[in-house]
Amino acid sequence: MSDQAPVRTALYEEHLALEANMVDFHGFELPIWYSNIKEEHLATRSNAGLFDVSHMGSFRFSGASVRQWLEGIATQRVTSISAPRCAYTHFLDENGHLIDDMIFAVVSETEILGVPNASMIGVMWDWFSKHLPEDGSIVLENLSDEMSIMALQGPNAKQIFTSVMGDDQHVARFKWRALTSNPLGVSGWIQGTGYTGESGYEIFVPNNDAPTMWRALIDAGAAPIGLGARDTLRLEKGFLLSGVDFCWPPLAETEDDSFLARDSWETNVPFGLDLEHEFIGRERVVSHDEKDARWWGVKYTEKGPLPRPGKSVTNLEGEPIGALTSGAPAPSMGNLGIGIGYLKGVREGDQVLVVASPRKSVKAVVVRPPFY
Repeated sequence: MSDQAPVRTALYEEHLALEANMVDFHGFELPIWYSNIKEEHLATRSNAGLFDVSHMGSFRFSGASVRQWLEGIATQRVTSISAPRCAYTHFLDENGHLIDDMIFAVVSETEILGVPNASMIGVMWDWFSKHLPEDGSIVLENLSDEMSIMALQGPNAKQIFTSVMGDDQHVARFKWRALTSNPLGVSGWIQGTGYTGESGYEIFVPNNDAPTMWRALIDAGAAPIGLGARDTLRLEKGFLLSGVDFCWPPLAETEDDSFLARDSWETNVPFGLDLEHEFIGRERVVSHDEKDARWWGVKYTEKGPLPRPGKSVTNLEGEPIGALTSGAPAPSMGNLGIGIGYLKGVREGDQVLVVASPRKSVKAVVVRPPFY
């Protein structure tokens, strides 16, 4: 654990003004909740939630052959993504193990913007730098320290955003655009992306502009949302969390972390993997058969202790078949127990048992997320 004090984002004072409960999250001081997790979760699903995600990174890749270069180290076929689209990808090491996942935006034929996960900014900077062409034809820039990121998510996100910024600032789902002249006078860019499964935006602005944007969106009706609800929202949609649902082996600190050394086939994500091109780590991805453990969801079919990360999963005969990496009650589903993890020899619809406590195994059904 680091002895350094956690970093405070440009929105720290805004969180204090809203009486947020602050925690240390990967070295950043961020709100875990403002009111309570369930209330904030449901507010995002029914209206719109506003998240400070400035702990996430921001990289710029540029060069005449930037899409071809990135495609060689990404599981996504980047050359098939044209401006101004966004896409999801994995990055694997030479052994095929998943280092990190990332949303990227193709700004133009010569520029791509990427968002590395919070705890992985340094790791991914080193990885990308290691694979830059020696001729200097690709330039990598780290914008993380100068940019704040806010996520506005929910069915009313567009209404709230356009009421603040104007109709001409909207961006469609999984598209990118620069912010142009607007009533707030802020600069930056927005993406039709997010981590909740709801429609909305991720908004990138210089740190000095962040409080202005935050207050305007709150005043327009967005509910401030903490990390607790962000986690339950992403779990209901079956989104992987870096360091929780997968972990790069060099970063493993425990035996449990070693269980999380996975590749793109094992994570079973239905997007971001294109095997019709060569990329680092591809050999492991194509080596699997259906007998290998793979990422699945489980949904309780009876009451019992709630599913939590690390809980074992067995078949109905009590034979171990895997373990959960994430698990929680689902607020959008009446607090039904749901979880995701790596299970061996199962198919969708199979009945399993979650060993939720030493005295109680709870019946569940195998599903393919999203749950909600």
